[in-house]
Amino acid sequence: MTVENSMAGNTIRIGAVNYLNTKPLIYGFEKGMMQEEISLQINYPANIARALLNQEIDLGLVPVAVLPHLKTWHIISPFGIACDGPVASVCLFSDVPLDAIQTVLLDYQSRTSAALLKILLQEYWHIQPVFIQAYEGYEKDIKGSTAGLIIGDRALQQRQHSRYIFDLGEAWKMHTGLPFVFAAWVSNKKLNDDFIDRFNTTLQYGLNRLDEVVALHDSPNLNLAEYYQRHIRFHFSASCRHGLQLFLDKLKASSASAKF
Repeated sequence: MTVENSMAGNTIRIGAVNYLNTKPLIYGFEKGMMQEEISLQINYPANIARALLNQEIDLGLVPVAVLPHLKTWHIISPFGIACDGPVASVCLFSDVPLDAIQTVLLDYQSRTSAALLKILLQEYWHIQPVFIQAYEGYEKDIKGSTAGLIIGDRALQQRQHSRYIFDLGEAWKMHTGLPFVFAAWVSNKKLNDDFIDRFNTTLQYGLNRLDEVVALHDSPNLNLAEYYQRHIRFHFSASCRHGLQLFLDKLKASSASAKF
């Protein structure tokens, strides 16, 4: 989806993700709010991060592992994607228990989740599997001693098929006692304060209308209202910010640093 207008040269270029967990955050834009000020492109997280790195967008809902790679960055919103316990949609899926896993396929759509998984496998679960960067359609290869990291809507679907599900949000909470921030609204340049205020008002518009978002996207296989209320934290608390800083510190100190 792209939101365009006749003053494209003066618009703020925004990148966002079209997963179920981001639907409330982009609902206001889909309703036409700020359409004369922004151009909006939709892609999966790793591609949005690369676009921000390459100056192809000015602002994006990006996986936080990209932050150390940006020359300049500003988190311009208190809203994003976090969890304070099980997240449900970022999981390691397997046919066998953890100690029998030999290979892990890494989801190509998000580098933050891959980096988080590597930290948890080393520090929390204490296993050392072989990592393979996966590509589209890899879900069918999750079998035997080969496990797979899956994020987003595909993870919610995979929950119906895998025998073992290891939730990364839950593991991080057990390991650190803190929430985990998966994605934040980050700009690669200083933005006008008035624009930021209008932007956050637009985000709040969708968060105030979760019932409308659920009505548009709910399905028989998923209780979307429960997912939003129980698993996703859209507003960053002080403990979320502490969790984010701890993750960035661990990235810096480990070999799990994401590549974009």
